[in-house]
Amino acid sequence: MTFWIDTHCHLDAGEFSPDVAAVRARATVRQVAHCVLPAVAVSNFAAVRLLAHEFSDSYALGIHPLCVPEAQEADLLALDAELTLRKSDPRLVAVGEIGLDYFVPALTQSPMRERQEYFYREQLKLARKHGLPVILHVRRSADKLLKHLRELVPHHPEHPEDGWRGIAHAFNGSEQQAMEFVKLGFKLGFGGAVTFEPARQLRHLAAQLPLEVLVMETDSPDIPPHWLYTTAAQRAAGQGQGRNEPGELPRIAQQVASLRGISAEALASATSANALEALPRLKALVS
Repeated sequence: MTFWIDTHCHLDAGEFSPDVAAVRARATVRQVAHCVLPAVAVSNFAAVRLLAHEFSDSYALGIHPLCVPEAQEADLLALDAELTLRKSDPRLVAVGEIGLDYFVPALTQSPMRERQEYFYREQLKLARKHGLPVILHVRRSADKLLKHLRELVPHHPEHPEDGWRGIAHAFNGSEQQAMEFVKLGFKLGFGGAVTFEPARQLRHLAAQLPLEVLVMETDSPDIPPHWLYTTAAQRAAGQGQGRNEPGELPRIAQQVASLRGISAEALASATSANALEALPRLKALVS
């Protein structure tokens, strides 16, 4: 049976608050068997956990780089405490969404750039301490993310093969950067952006990277595929942008399958297996 795993979906977002159960039900009808719900700040730790339990999905806990300006040292302590408290919860599968964002101008200047790096490193240390994979936010920051990952590789004396596991979410770097993440134990997330024909480099990566490194995601309600996207001018004229949701995943994935010249069923099988490898706790949750 074909099924999909949406490895990155923000069902706790306000856009879904009126009808989240219906959104999740639509995804189920479209064979999206499982969604991973990453937190972005301490304030939504409870929300992602409760939704994951309500819909038999999974969740990750972390502080998003866009939330770093408001975050405090106490938030890192709260993350550590919550990871400790929920360590036996099988639906907690990763630390995330964490990372670096060098696209938003206000975050690229000192001292905010250094603050981002500090929160990123401290959360990598917590992932290492708690033995969890990480879900990475990668936006014009691949090389710096890789630098810190290499410096903080997990190591257990009894399991020298252990290293990082996780997902580089919404990957849009070079092929060389892609393979560096893969060498460190990461899978690469592809979603709505790959459906835009002008995104030639991204579509090239989706077509040419080894199949065993790809996972599928929506990042819903963000990163809508081309059939939901409206330009700023269209939005100004009153034409609203369609809301992305996990039920769009099979149609997004069909475009990736077409780029690769394989069936949707083959892509579903491979990317679901890849997700289980990246986030090992999923194996007990997804049949």
